[in-house]
Amino acid sequence: MGKEWWERFKEQKTALVGVGVILIFTVAGVFAEQVAPHDPYAVDITQKLLPPNRDFWMGTDQLGRCIFSRIIFGIRTSLATAVAATVMMVLIGLPLGIVAGYVGGITGNLIMRVADIASTFPSSLLALAIVGVMGPSLVNIVIVFVVLWWAPFARIVRSSVVKLKESAFVMAAEAAGSSRSTIVFKHILLNSISPIIVLASLRIAAVIMHVAAFSFIGLGSQPPAADWGVMLNDSRPFLTAHPLMMLWPGLAIVVSVFAFNLVGEGLNDALLPTSGSTAMVKEDANG
Repeated sequence: MGKEWWERFKEQKTALVGVGVILIFTVAGVFAEQVAPHDPYAVDITQKLLPPNRDFWMGTDQLGRCIFSRIIFGIRTSLATAVAATVMMVLIGLPLGIVAGYVGGITGNLIMRVADIASTFPSSLLALAIVGVMGPSLVNIVIVFVVLWWAPFARIVRSSVVKLKESAFVMAAEAAGSSRSTIVFKHILLNSISPIIVLASLRIAAVIMHVAAFSFIGLGSQPPAADWGVMLNDSRPFLTAHPLMMLWPGLAIVVSVFAFNLVGEGLNDALLPTSGSTAMVKEDANG
């Protein structure tokens, strides 16, 4: 099975490009101290608003800070936040989806109704409410993502579990006297993990974009954080005179989001070749 999906994935050339970009970004983020040529927080007014040059490859901002170094450290912030938020969504949605699909009944219906409420609640409104009570911060924004975006994972897992628990190999395991935990983890979970992987890759891209958006409007990371959204907000007053100052963080957001979407599409085609599963994962990723 693993070899088959890898062969299908290798045929997706654009997905391989996305993998390459993600690997480059990941290495740069992990080794930001070694990759960045300057301290991203070092202020030097005498060097402010410089164009790209040999010392500052992307120029400097209004405080004389190296834009390239801040972009590199912004990779760490964006990727770490997106991956951490997505992992928490999976850790919530996966067990709830299994319970809803395998146990069913009143418990399953209750979980799905809560998931429906979470899916329909506007994330921007909840973010404003939480920030108003707890104050603007990246942690509070991640809480919003996790609280609202675990539901698609639960729905997809439940759908897979409902189909799998009626399959011949699961009924054979039940007839052989296998425990419920063995059936769930060995037979059902392993056979329903593919759509979770696909949705997680697409969700990481969505979180990166939303983190930047909330930081841009002042609800996420706060200055002087090396965050792409903060950098976009800092560059607004200088858009006309120094457009490159806004171009670089905007380009970083576009490239990273596009790369994860390419990988997600490739995984979609490799792991979920049937049109029904593909359409369901795409709908939940966008919703």
